[in-house]
Amino acid sequence: MIRPTPNNPRSTFASTMHTTAQDFVFHDSLSGRRQQLTPRIPGHVGIYVCGVTVYDYCHIGHARAMIVFDALTRLLRELGLDVTYVRNITDIDDKIIDRASDTGETPETIATFFTAAMRADEAALGLHPPDVEPAATDYLGAVIALIERLIAAGNAYVASNGDVYYDVSAFGDYGKLSGRDPAELRAGSRVEVNEAKSDALDFTLWKAAKPGEPAWPSPWGDGRPGWHIECSAMSTACLGHQFDIHGGGLDLKFPHHENEIAQSEGAFGPGYASLWMHNGFVTVDDEKMSKSLGNFWTIRDVLAEFDAETIRYFVLATHYRSPLAYSREALAAAREALARLYTALRDAPGGGRADSDSAAAFVAPFERALADDFNTPAALSVCFELARAANRAGAENQTITAADYAAALRACGGLIGLLQQSPTEFFQGVGNDDPTGLGADDIESKLAEREAARAARNFDKADAIRDELAAAGIAIEDSADGPNWRRR
Repeated sequence: MIRPTPNNPRSTFASTMHTTAQDFVFHDSLSGRRQQLTPRIPGHVGIYVCGVTVYDYCHIGHARAMIVFDALTRLLRELGLDVTYVRNITDIDDKIIDRASDTGETPETIATFFTAAMRADEAALGLHPPDVEPAATDYLGAVIALIERLIAAGNAYVASNGDVYYDVSAFGDYGKLSGRDPAELRAGSRVEVNEAKSDALDFTLWKAAKPGEPAWPSPWGDGRPGWHIECSAMSTACLGHQFDIHGGGLDLKFPHHENEIAQSEGAFGPGYASLWMHNGFVTVDDEKMSKSLGNFWTIRDVLAEFDAETIRYFVLATHYRSPLAYSREALAAAREALARLYTALRDAPGGGRADSDSAAAFVAPFERALADDFNTPAALSVCFELARAANRAGAENQTITAADYAAALRACGGLIGLLQQSPTEFFQGVGNDDPTGLGADDIESKLAEREAARAARNFDKADAIRDELAAAGIAIEDSADGPNWRRR
């Protein structure tokens, strides 16, 4: 399914950036080395990211990959690159079939429902949809054509049980992404090997139909594709036989991405993807968050308590390749960190210039951090330096400088999708559902009542109103210009 390219023009600030695409280096999971981003087609970057299997609601582990690659594509567009961002949907899989069997629904109904749920979660997180969002069942023709090509090249075979397998022994570079030795993998494989396979490591490209399961016609009989072949078919159909960046979670590195390389390069030759980017696990008590372990929180669970920008900050405050420890306390800390940045924006005068000479000393290291393997934590540390500089300049009545620092802070945040609300929207939750039942007008009315009580020196009443608002999650910050309030 082709989605329209997001309306994401370059900002005014982007046109003044000194960093270019040629300055960007990334850790390439395949080579294990830092590698410059060099688009195959000048000015254009093709990105393929493995999406979700739509059999349940997305959890925060899925959100991490969504947010990381959303932020990356935004930044590359700000650099003036034309980006085609492809993220697939696995809409036929054993997990979907099992869920349908448990509920009495059809696999198609399950996949359709949870695809819609995924897109709703994506919108609630404020993410741009991918430019192309292929679903596996829409690319069965490409899957079949790719399998035929692999059979003709001697990289695949039709087995006695009607399945089609990839012949791992025919691909000499198998294991080059994960660093695993095929001989050791064979030695560690289970004894009860599928006798239809020529080799214990061979994996399924096409599964022969089983009673009660969905199936489609093919040259080898009715059946359905294996999981790995779907991504090879969709990525090459959407981006060509070779493209720039292949991304996904670290859990996909082996066997999924290893098998993708074997299939794609077995069919079309070396150089499937120029760069491999893998985001680290989300962990809970040092264990990977996963549905199989039952230690997961859905995106909807977390959005019920924390706003989308807080979740985005929580994800980007850790380097994308590092483990990300999930806890409610960590999200609360992310909210407070964002509040410090928004406080600086709130207290600074407007009308500043992000490209001013005074802001340049901060903007340059911010850009360098992002160009260094997309180091968002280092970039965010520069944002805090900008916030402190804006606060100092304001305290010293350097109005123009404070305004310039604040403009640069907002512009830097915008490059990775942060700090785009007004401080009032952030602190007071304008446009968000209010679980307390207190709207902005109600709160302002109570604050006016409190100010009247203070003026009458009825401090007991004033304190009672403060306590009432605090119990509803409303914090009051008194200032020379009157009280400010925010939702906790």
